[in-house]
Amino acid sequence: MQVIGITGGIGAGKSQVLQYIKQHYDCRIILADDVGNEVKLPGKNCYKQLVELLGNDILDVNGFIVKEKMAAKIFSDVSLLSKVNAVIHPAVQEYILTEIKKERLKQQYDFFFIEAALLIECGYSAIVDEMWYIYADEEVRRNRLLENRHYSNEKIDSIMQKQLREEDFRKNCSVVIDNSHDLKDTEKQIDRILGEKLWKM
Repeated sequence: MQVIGITGGIGAGKSQVLQYIKQHYDCRIILADDVGNEVKLPGKNCYKQLVELLGNDILDVNGFIVKEKMAAKIFSDVSLLSKVNAVIHPAVQEYILTEIKKERLKQQYDFFFIEAALLIECGYSAIVDEMWYIYADEEVRRNRLLENRHYSNEKIDSIMQKQLREEDFRKNCSVVIDNSHDLKDTEKQIDRILGEKLWKM
């Protein structure tokens, strides 16, 4: 089983790529955002630490952490962001490493994909066998975000400025999938790369 990290800027189409892979290949896919939500649930790794750090007012009436309340707390005190990340990111990595070990023992899948915008920044190069950069032209990404998510240009600018530059993604990834054009073109790239891997297995 090969472990592959999927990363790229917002609007590049990482979900689109993974949806195709899920439908056509024998694989397990983990989204780091989903794991991040999982480890914040009551009784899970991060819950107690986050409540101690941010206070009980981030909870709803049932004791669950409310994402919007947590974000508002961090927004009002930027120093909290690094502290929150220091709690969540290691817990997410630990969860993913445990799942990789489980799947290696089962020997059920050919591939194990991990998707996250911050794979490079969070040191996932040491965990995965290979890192893929899902690339799309900035104009294409902007149009997707405007049309599909109805983001404002200001919001898009703000998010893009915080993400890695294209050269940083390319420097840290051994495979680049160009998802700027027709979906069929992207699918051909995926089939070629994964087909070669399956042939070597």
